[in-house]
Amino acid sequence: MLDQPTRRDFLRGGRSGPPAIRPPGAGPEPGFSALCTKCGDCEAACPEAIIHRDATGFPVVDPARGACTFCLACTGACPSGALTETAPWPWRAEASEGCLARHGVECRACEDHCDASAIRFLPMLGGRSEPVFLRDACTGCGGCVAPCPAGAIRLAPTGRPTEAGTTPC
Repeated sequence: MLDQPTRRDFLRGGRSGPPAIRPPGAGPEPGFSALCTKCGDCEAACPEAIIHRDATGFPVVDPARGACTFCLACTGACPSGALTETAPWPWRAEASEGCLARHGVECRACEDHCDASAIRFLPMLGGRSEPVFLRDACTGCGGCVAPCPAGAIRLAPTGRPTEAGTTPC
């Protein structure tokens, strides 16, 4: 399991949203939360400025701010050991039903911004095309999230994580 609910989540009636996207090198919850001191060193070290702190002070990656290059500067800056170079990156891109192409509007912004060519458009009946995300090719960098005009792309956890140092998409 990638992100286990805490006792507080249980008492409040469960998780209040999708799991947090922690910086590359973060292990699963609650282990990460126990090690992280909320010092902000990973946020300051990120050359892409995509790491910020959530409402509780823990670092999260915001793919709407840009793509992760997996440079691991955040991991190197972590003094507590909450981020390690060996922890897998369990995130992959996916599109929701709000995707413009799924509603017949010609849009390929996600495909244009994917350096790993992990997004293809499959022709459908009626002359339209829908995006297909190739999970084995996607590195989960989030480069396709920000350019989506509909905000329909997100990073989602997957059961088959890859190494944090993979080539970004």
